[in-house]
Amino acid sequence: MNIRDLEYLIALADYKHFRRAAESCNVSQPTLSGQIRKLEDELGTILLERTSRKVLFTQAGLTLVEQAKVVLREVKILKEMASNQGKDMSGPLHVGVIPTLGPYISPVIIPALKEKFKCLELYIYELQTNQLLDQLESGQLDCGIISFVKESEAFIEVPIFNEEMYLVTSEQHEWASLDKVDMSLLSGSELLFLDGGHCLRTNTLDYCLSVGARENPHFKATNLETLRNMVAANVGTALIPQLAAKETDGIKYIRFEDPKPFRTIGIVYRPGSPLRMRYERLAQEITQIMQFEVNNV
Repeated sequence: MNIRDLEYLIALADYKHFRRAAESCNVSQPTLSGQIRKLEDELGTILLERTSRKVLFTQAGLTLVEQAKVVLREVKILKEMASNQGKDMSGPLHVGVIPTLGPYISPVIIPALKEKFKCLELYIYELQTNQLLDQLESGQLDCGIISFVKESEAFIEVPIFNEEMYLVTSEQHEWASLDKVDMSLLSGSELLFLDGGHCLRTNTLDYCLSVGARENPHFKATNLETLRNMVAANVGTALIPQLAAKETDGIKYIRFEDPKPFRTIGIVYRPGSPLRMRYERLAQEITQIMQFEVNNV
């Protein structure tokens, strides 16, 4: 048994599909399948129920997958400890970022970080919050840039900045003539939201429900661009994060009176990581970059 075999097993558990799992591991499907069979032979137990349509794990297989994740986390820590023998801000760094931040924050911070830390090899992965936290837990990611949610409390959370929420309406909407609004104005109204895979949905839904607003049951967007276009078509209103509030024909962004709805953006990493100082330094640098950006939106 070797580390690579465990990586194959976890990939298969994630994708439930031999070809996709093999592609994620950058190997051929026969190679991955053969190594899984060798692992079964070595352990003397069946890990998979192989059918023509799908991959099913036996109970022994599920147990091994969970233990394999623990082993890979420990291996990740060993690698981090070894890489920490050099400069704090050098070597590879795998960072996850959520889709409602990625398009707006990545073009701003990545060039600046590469200029500041020339020996740091940044790898950026855009993932929804649950996927990001799962990969962070398993050691596939070093850290993540997210909007803090209940699920992220298990990790070390380092705040970077608070991002204000704007009300967005079509120019045809009765509220479009307003410069500022109070959250109470939303009471009794229906708003458009992202689907359940986005933490932004939780952030905005909590605010809206607290003032008596409700969700439009007929539409859920998978991304902010679709949400914005539906508002422009006068299908409804929505809350949009500050960094995503770009000028678009047919819509109006309206700021809220105090208290203003916001979400807290920050870096998350595993407790006990030996590269804590690296992540703290990264957060400090991004805070400085984004302070100017947020103040000038």
